[in-house]
Amino acid sequence: MKIRLKPEEYLLWGHGLAMAFGLAGLLLVLPNADFIASLPDFGQVAFRLSMANGGVMYMLLGMAAVTVYAYRLLGKKYLLSFLIPALAVSVSAELMGTSTGFPFGAYHYTSGLGYKIAGLVPFTIPLSWFYLGFSSFLIARVGLQKYNLPRWIYSLAAIALGALLLTSWDFVLDPGMSQTAVPFWEWEVVGPFFGMPYENFSGWFGTGCVFMGIASLFWGKQPLELSREQLMLPFAMYLLNFGFATMMSIGGGIYPPILLGILLGLAPVTVLYFSIPKASQATTTLPMVDATTEKMPVGAGR
Repeated sequence: MKIRLKPEEYLLWGHGLAMAFGLAGLLLVLPNADFIASLPDFGQVAFRLSMANGGVMYMLLGMAAVTVYAYRLLGKKYLLSFLIPALAVSVSAELMGTSTGFPFGAYHYTSGLGYKIAGLVPFTIPLSWFYLGFSSFLIARVGLQKYNLPRWIYSLAAIALGALLLTSWDFVLDPGMSQTAVPFWEWEVVGPFFGMPYENFSGWFGTGCVFMGIASLFWGKQPLELSREQLMLPFAMYLLNFGFATMMSIGGGIYPPILLGILLGLAPVTVLYFSIPKASQATTTLPMVDATTEKMPVGAGR
């Protein structure tokens, strides 16, 4: 039987393949200088191009996958009310961080992640804040609905949990990406957490809370009646990126952050995802909608 993938699923596959290719280059090829030298001219050119653009490509594909997914499933309003705050808040935080050290600590980006905004922050960095932030927040928001919390507690809990899932990914990613053979960013003062300051994580959590909180105001209080199948893409996005971060940390011989990330990120997001009913089990299921109608079927309330 021929399987037809949705557009966002093709993009998700591309995102995963680009990450796998990047991991192979960073962890297998790059440390073996003799192998690189033995490549023909074409192979050496291809390797240089992949190292220069691989990070850009996987982030662009991740951005595209989540954007298409959110537009097709939720519609323009839900997409833009998360996309715009996520990009604006994250790029502002990153520009402050690279200029003043607040809120993440003193650091700077090296090369390999694309054109730098104001010469400081690669344009791809806000994209990753968006697609991982959206995936984390959507699963947290839908997964918490079954507890029938008072609406204001539910909204705050979804924001806090979404930001925690996002930050837990960084627990694992940051050590590997900043201490690989070719680091993508460098800390200007060595911190106590595998070279990073603790404020990096409070900065991540706070930044996530700000743009998720703004999005929550626009999304309103009505629950999103989504089935487990409909949340497959954000769940897969989280798993792929957590796996990438894990492999980077393992490649650098850094293991404790992986356990912390599993405890606070991977385990909760997995429990949430599998606690969400399948379409066959749910009494109300949100179908895939035509985003051009700008109508988002939601539950009647809690």
